[in-house]
Amino acid sequence: MLELQHIDFDVAQDGEEKGILHDVNLTIRERFVAITGPNGGGKSTLAKLIAGILTPSQGRILFDGEDITDLNVTERARKGISFAFQQPVRFKGLTVKDLITLASGRNIGVPEACAYLSEVGLCAKDYIDREVDASLSGGELKRIEIATIMARSTSLSVFDEPEAGIDLWSFSNLIQVFEHLHEKINGSILIISHQERILNIADRIIVLSAGRVVNDGPRKDVLPTLLGGAPNVCSALSDKVR
Repeated sequence: MLELQHIDFDVAQDGEEKGILHDVNLTIRERFVAITGPNGGGKSTLAKLIAGILTPSQGRILFDGEDITDLNVTERARKGISFAFQQPVRFKGLTVKDLITLASGRNIGVPEACAYLSEVGLCAKDYIDREVDASLSGGELKRIEIATIMARSTSLSVFDEPEAGIDLWSFSNLIQVFEHLHEKINGSILIISHQERILNIADRIIVLSAGRVVNDGPRKDVLPTLLGGAPNVCSALSDKVR
């Protein structure tokens, strides 16, 4: 279970402090949670705070009851938090099999590595020995990254706008992967997204605008307000979620 208690995040801008997040309080225990909202609302900042890439200016972050506020990204990964970037990192000279093995933290064999690739809809024999480099498309990289997260089997997996930078065909396949991941993963998935098809498979939707939580609840309650054009929030989302 993840708890965010009175989280503020400020940055220095033109010699002054600018607030990005303001008194964010959340408890996340559901299997699939989506955070959405207008661009510039603080969503990616919040994801990086959870992962340990950034440290809050004020407030506490608790994971399974332990205060992890001052832990860095590596220490949080060891505690059971995975983070997927908008643009997955490429590793020239490292094969897909190597990457999945490193992610799992144990010396897994080819059959097990191939099984993770199959889970995300990739033909294992075509990818297992390929390098994680520029020869892979954005959609392929996203699915390989999800395979590594499945191999890690952590308690919390955070995805920052997984739809960014991929074409429509890859996005359709990505949705199928997340639907499958929702059924298979042991733990919670937290996704930052504008896309209606992703929001539509979430158990809970949190809306963040101007650094504050402005709506939070089950999908059946929150999604209709987004698609219906709730003022100040949905007007900024309308071109993203449809």
